[in-house]
Amino acid sequence: MSNESSALTTADFTIGNMTCASCVRRVEKIIKRVDGVEDVSVNLTLETARVTFVSEIDMQKKIAVIEDMVGKGGYNASWINPKQQDQVNAEDTAQKDMWAWVIAALLSAPLVISMITGSIHHQWMLPGWLQFLLATPVQFWLGRHFYVAGFRAIKAGTGNMDLLVALGSSAAWILSTVLLVNFLLSDGSTSEPHLYYESSALIITFILFGHWLEKRARHKAASSIRALQALRPNTVCKWVDGTEVVIPNEQIKVGDIVVVRPGERVPCDGVITQGESAVDESMLTGEAIPIEKKIGDRVTGGSLNENGRLLIQVEKTGQETRLAAIVRLVESAQASKAPIQKLVDRISAVFVPIVIIVAFGTFLWWWLEYGLLVEGLLHGAAVLVIACPCALGLATPTALATGCGAAARAGILIRDAESLERATHIQAVGFDKTGTLSQGRLSVISIVPKAGIDKKQVLYWTASLSLASEHPLSKALLIQAKQEQISLNDPEAFRVIKDQGRGITGKIDGQQFFFGNAAMVAALGLDIEALSSDALDATLSWLVRYNNAQYYELLGVIAFEDHIREGAKEAIIQLKAKHISPVILTGDNAQAAQKVADILGIKEVHANLSPEDKQRIIVEISKEKDKTCKVAMVGDGINDAPALAAADLGIAIGEGTDVAAEVAGVVLMRNHPGLVVATIDIAQKTHQRIKEGLFWAFIYNVIGIPLAVCGLLSPAIAGGAMALSSVCVVMNALRLLRWKANI
Repeated sequence: MSNESSALTTADFTIGNMTCASCVRRVEKIIKRVDGVEDVSVNLTLETARVTFVSEIDMQKKIAVIEDMVGKGGYNASWINPKQQDQVNAEDTAQKDMWAWVIAALLSAPLVISMITGSIHHQWMLPGWLQFLLATPVQFWLGRHFYVAGFRAIKAGTGNMDLLVALGSSAAWILSTVLLVNFLLSDGSTSEPHLYYESSALIITFILFGHWLEKRARHKAASSIRALQALRPNTVCKWVDGTEVVIPNEQIKVGDIVVVRPGERVPCDGVITQGESAVDESMLTGEAIPIEKKIGDRVTGGSLNENGRLLIQVEKTGQETRLAAIVRLVESAQASKAPIQKLVDRISAVFVPIVIIVAFGTFLWWWLEYGLLVEGLLHGAAVLVIACPCALGLATPTALATGCGAAARAGILIRDAESLERATHIQAVGFDKTGTLSQGRLSVISIVPKAGIDKKQVLYWTASLSLASEHPLSKALLIQAKQEQISLNDPEAFRVIKDQGRGITGKIDGQQFFFGNAAMVAALGLDIEALSSDALDATLSWLVRYNNAQYYELLGVIAFEDHIREGAKEAIIQLKAKHISPVILTGDNAQAAQKVADILGIKEVHANLSPEDKQRIIVEISKEKDKTCKVAMVGDGINDAPALAAADLGIAIGEGTDVAAEVAGVVLMRNHPGLVVATIDIAQKTHQRIKEGLFWAFIYNVIGIPLAVCGLLSPAIAGGAMALSSVCVVMNALRLLRWKANI
């Protein structure tokens, strides 16, 4: 199969009626049976499924097949159209769940009161027929979902939480009904027996209450995506022949001019053509201070125009904007599965059948060993209810969704759950110097030309080459040329020297020039000692001319000065406090790199590196320190991409190149070194919440099942404990919503 035909594409679905980890595994099995599906990841917290297809298939037909098959399996599947903003309203669903448990609670309340008063005086108990009338609607109307989903699970040869709830509550209801019917058909010589309708009703009520709280919490955990989506305005003011015309956002096109007044959101990615204003990009970058923007500056869709009227030329719209890319990245991270969740899913697959066996064994033990048929049924029902694996299925996805959302608000975009988990184990961080630890806004401090050549001539050649480059050195040269009012010419045959990654080359006025570091000069067979600058601790680059295709000539050396980025020193101190080793990996010269290292307190420095060198050293650091050592790489340029890909965790600066961002597991939306520490911090806290959630989920079962087997838990109390376990796990995960980056 060709590469084209084997390309993959994805589709997202909302999945309804899932209640536990067993449901997740079952939905995944159903979808994987569809031809053309390469992979599927179902998320219980977000109630979504991300399906990966082979691109050559008919997507619309496969989407219809998936919706149909999942529906037959007892769940609701609905394709999420990426072009539509309005999806399933989670608030409406939560409202329905709230009313369901409120009605169940109102019907169950008299049964509970009757149970309490009846234990004091038997005559104060509600008549059996009235208990039947109160409990039956709860059991079969409000609890009908458990029967439908449980029956479909049996039909599919699997088990889930709904099956356990249906069996447990039904046991109490059937037992009570049999006792009531026997009493009503008797001659009336015996007193009315104790009934257990309150147990069946309370099981349903507690679990409905737990479902409502869970969905409210899930909705809150996914709030980061909704907040990002809300940044996109519905209407746009388009500038047409000197007049303003209001149109829907979907109708703007690349090249249009839009008007953004003070207090309005920027509707697209574009360039300011008129006006000046402070623009608040905090929801995208986490940067609280508005940034001053002027003509020629780029703005990002979703940012807030503070105080000036702007005219913006549209460059990107809809799904092509940076905001849309951020939303996709956050959705992808929240929908992905951590490696630990895959283990939980496998456990859940065998958990339900084992619980049913234990419950049946409990019933037989109490009946055959002690002759207590009624007690055996109740204790077996308690086992079924207490063991519902809701909390087990919620622990990981809820923490992931909340953690990734909190990170996104701070300007940290985590690509997937695996990247998040890797970040928790980082022991060494490699930093590119320029633009990462330093500001990357270099300035020219000296130009040393070859004898007989003017400084301005060297600046003309190097700045002209720089017209085609985005490197910080090139930007500094262009600023210097502008200050000295030097007219420049566009280079011909321009290219970056990728094989060595040490410079740039191109033709100016018909002559071939090379501009780069000492390694490039050495590769051309020249000696840098023949021409050097006094500023040895600065960043140095040399200009070389290829004369008449015969020999290389060293024309001059330029020294650049950079400044340490704000927050870099504090970030290095915080990394060391976490016992993480910082390392500098730079293509700059050793003196300039060492100067930065001395200021920041970094002991390990590697300078004069090509992209391949950076990649090699990242691998070596991992092996030298410890074979289990996890290494992160932080960079922003094309030359950092190989190292970012080789590291256990690649962290790309969002203001850097697209290539760096593509290969990285984490993208930082602003150039602040403190975000590197914050990434590791939120990853560690999220991982901690996952472990805590799984601990509580397991401990409830480890303690609760033996108690139920021994007859120390009634079915009603078991239902309450099960619901409480899920709520505890979700609320523990939601503590991450309070997390903020310490920068």
